[in-house]
Amino acid sequence: MNPYTIITDSGCDIDIATLEQWGVKCADLTVRNIEDSRIYLNREVKPEKFYTEMREGSVFQTSAVNPEGFKRVFTEELMLGNDIICICVSGGISTTCQSAFIAAQELESQFPDQKIVVIDSLCASEGEGLLVYLAVEKKKTGATLEELEGYVNETIPSLSHWFTVDDLKYLKRGGRISPTAAFAATVLDIKPVMHVDDEGKLIAMSKVRGRRLAIKALADKYSELAADPDGGIYFISQGDCAGDAAILESMIEEKHGHGAAHIGFVGPVIGAHSGPGTLALFFVGKR
Repeated sequence: MNPYTIITDSGCDIDIATLEQWGVKCADLTVRNIEDSRIYLNREVKPEKFYTEMREGSVFQTSAVNPEGFKRVFTEELMLGNDIICICVSGGISTTCQSAFIAAQELESQFPDQKIVVIDSLCASEGEGLLVYLAVEKKKTGATLEELEGYVNETIPSLSHWFTVDDLKYLKRGGRISPTAAFAATVLDIKPVMHVDDEGKLIAMSKVRGRRLAIKALADKYSELAADPDGGIYFISQGDCAGDAAILESMIEEKHGHGAAHIGFVGPVIGAHSGPGTLALFFVGKR
């Protein structure tokens, strides 16, 4: 039985230093500023600078990891004699997972005695990151590759993603909401509360008036839906709104007695579509 390595992509929004501590390898999606055609690996972009440029009017496009990108990362591990389990950003919002499947198929004949498992997480941002973290913790218990594959697939349907955005123009630009709805919501200070559905796609669930109520709605979802609200873990990611992330954490901590296991940035790949002020909460739910 070969040892195995967990691989993910930068759609997970976990910084490279943390992934290295977890022993996880990462393939990079890319970001392009359409004004001057600058192209960056996701990990090269400083989030604070990225969101400042967005607020100043810059528009960014993102690109999935292509099959060659995955082949490079996979080959490094296969050459070391390792099997691979690769957890990818949702196929509902990116072709990254499809690229990983293609790369795995192309490498099968070169490494017939090794196994590459590719899993569509149906997750994004630190929801994917939380799934990777749970996989790392499961691996520490001595789980085999097959056992870990089963565990990840069983966990995916229970991963809850809830988020809100501060400015609807970015979702409007991506076609997530209509221009009329975005205009009306802006005038009325309406904030959407959204989640990622069972197909890994973004769905608007409710609307509240004002940012504070939107943050409270996220905290309420944790209380309502978390499998273990008093003892489970949750991740928070924020699009350059650290103060709001702290408020969300304090709301949950006040009611359930524990803080977030990880708070990080909504990275450029996700933030290019959701915009500055995105605030997201991830946890294992009852369903």
